[in-house]
Amino acid sequence: MKALDGIRARISWKTTGPAIFLVFTSFVWYIFTYLMFNEIVDNLELPQTAILLYSAYFISLAIAAIVGGKIFPKIRVKALEVWIFLGSFTTILLSVISIESFVINGLISILLGISIGIGLPSCLSYFAELTKIENRGFGGGIIWSLVGICALGFGVLFVTLSQWEMIILLTIWRIFSGLVFTFLNRKKKKIPLNNEPSYLELIRNKDILLYLFPWIMLTIINFAEAPIIELAVGPDFFMVLSMTTWVLVGIFAIIGGYIGDIVGRKKVVIAGFVMLGIEYAAMSTFPNSLVTAYMFLILDGVTWGLLFSVFFMSLWGDLGEHHIKEKYYVIGGLPYLLANFFSVLIKPIAIGIPLSAAFTFATFFLFLAILPLVYSPETLPKKKIEEIELKNYLNNAQKIREKYA
Repeated sequence: MKALDGIRARISWKTTGPAIFLVFTSFVWYIFTYLMFNEIVDNLELPQTAILLYSAYFISLAIAAIVGGKIFPKIRVKALEVWIFLGSFTTILLSVISIESFVINGLISILLGISIGIGLPSCLSYFAELTKIENRGFGGGIIWSLVGICALGFGVLFVTLSQWEMIILLTIWRIFSGLVFTFLNRKKKKIPLNNEPSYLELIRNKDILLYLFPWIMLTIINFAEAPIIELAVGPDFFMVLSMTTWVLVGIFAIIGGYIGDIVGRKKVVIAGFVMLGIEYAAMSTFPNSLVTAYMFLILDGVTWGLLFSVFFMSLWGDLGEHHIKEKYYVIGGLPYLLANFFSVLIKPIAIGIPLSAAFTFATFFLFLAILPLVYSPETLPKKKIEEIELKNYLNNAQKIREKYA
């Protein structure tokens, strides 16, 4: 009960509940819709056609995110409601993809990319607007803990249900989330808009670049190494690794978000990069060791739990604290969303890549990525950190006084 009271004290559910629900359900939908798309396209067994379909999907996603970041803020809530139901329509279209029509397959790939990219930055911005900066990490942790829990359940269904059944389930999930979100927002007041920087201003901002370059390197390494890790540990263990990772994300996301709201985002992010560097260093030294594989499994889940809640959810909103945040999340979100393409490109040639060299390469660039983070600014205001430290000190002093009274 005390833990629940603590969560209630940190999060105003009446205010932030709709945003937490929206982001959580949207990421579950995105993750498994893409996995469904991936499985269907790969089953076409036409490598050149598959690459074109993936290219159409990722290009349309990127363009849609950039455009959505510009047009969604003015009508954010209504636009998000339309976006959710658009997603349910494109999900059901996955059942039409077949080996017979490249044109139809291409159109579906483009529509799916648009339906994901155009609203996701505004979805994240909506969350950031409704949360206080000192509680944003914890709110992001709650979201990714829910995502981790649901991902485990959906993962089991993904391997047991047929493609058609999974498509229907994801369509129903999206329609359900749209109906609930619309109901929760029926009396919400419009959020006033702040300043809106241009994309050029943002990519020239030193503070953003110091976080963006390491994030790009991390996402590329993560997705490029995935097919190589699958070869190293075998497909069965890789499936166990993936499922366990989501369980650990569900556990450590909320912990990472809570810590990020106390000590700041920067320390949590650097800790995450160090842990990733250690796991890849171990894999490069002992690529065929079962102990190393289990260590990788644990560290990967813990690290992504920390990074999802702090780096993905909180940091970009912090950087845009006094501005319209869509474009900040476009810049911060696209590296993760687009890096999936590296898995597609690497998978056919993964068998020819030496394991030790691949993991050594990853280790080098992960530790190299820490250097910009060392010089990056802390996005949680120093005043907030000092207030939290003082509050904790007073609470501890009160407990000691009560103990010896």
